[in-house]
Amino acid sequence: MRKMPAFTKAPPETVERFQAATSGVSALERRTMFSYPSVFLNGNMLACVFQSRIMVRLSDADRSAFLSLPNTKLFEPSPGRAMREYVEAPPASEMGTAELRRWIERGAAYVASLPKKSKAKKATPKAVAKKSKSGTGARAVKKSPAKSRKNRR
Repeated sequence: MRKMPAFTKAPPETVERFQAATSGVSALERRTMFSYPSVFLNGNMLACVFQSRIMVRLSDADRSAFLSLPNTKLFEPSPGRAMREYVEAPPASEMGTAELRRWIERGAAYVASLPKKSKAKKATPKAVAKKSKSGTGARAVKKSPAKSRKNRR
């Protein structure tokens, strides 16, 4: 089994760069994911901070264009586990906030074209208890073969 990556706090300058690049982009919903700032559009993730990195979701054509730039790559939360539609923005020294914002805006145009996602409903304690009693939950106990034979007589 793969080891989970260690989650480190995002540096303040990365968070500030992300906020500057996403502020004012219309219809974005700000959320926190794994304690990192992220933005969603119509329930679909558009961009996120992950440790000291910023990732952006792009269309196939925009992703190809982005990856042709120097020092760019697909976003990998852990080595060898690339997220297909997401790219990792180069550091601020190589890509300014204005250029990052343009890519986020291109990503927003793509994400706006995706089907809208509705928020998942949280399970209520009553529903969880009912599921456990019905024998379909993780705590369901199988009947032993001895008990099953007794019931047949």
